[in-house]
Amino acid sequence: MPRAQRKTRRAADSARSSAQKKRAGVHERAAVFAPWRLEFVLGPKDAGCFLCRAAGLSDGDEDAWKKTLLLYRDAHALVIMNRYPYTGGHLLIAPRRHTHELPSLKEAESRALWEQTRLCVEVLGKVMKPQGCNVGMNLGKAAGAGIEDHLHMHAIPRWVGDTNFWPVIGQVHTVPVALAQLWDELRPLFRGRT
Repeated sequence: MPRAQRKTRRAADSARSSAQKKRAGVHERAAVFAPWRLEFVLGPKDAGCFLCRAAGLSDGDEDAWKKTLLLYRDAHALVIMNRYPYTGGHLLIAPRRHTHELPSLKEAESRALWEQTRLCVEVLGKVMKPQGCNVGMNLGKAAGAGIEDHLHMHAIPRWVGDTNFWPVIGQVHTVPVALAQLWDELRPLFRGRT
């Protein structure tokens, strides 16, 4: 068989195979490149819980808040930027008390967690103008929790065509954002809230 004919046949076989996979519900995944996460993957891990460290920062120390990416904190919960996001603007909302058990939350902690999640969606809407937002929790390693010991909510701004929070099933791109610059834009909208 001539070379050109073999090449055409391979392309047709590949297209047929791809179509069969799609009909069977199998999706090929596109690669998402997030080189800024390499520091997290390969770098040394701090001892202890970074959410608890953020919960203990002094109220007036804006430099420490910025270095930690802490945006907001009240008596029961806090909002902090994800330092290694797949999507810019990914916020974490956590109770101040160290717990991994959702049923163990006291009523005031639960209310604060949901109120701060609502606030995050509002602030992200004003600053980043997303077309949607993912909000949710991953409780336990089997559910995909990267931080198993301190439960937290995710608020992730989304745009049509961006990388998906769930498995990637199509063409993808990321929205690169400088964390310090975004902190400067988000922090004023959280400051002064009680």
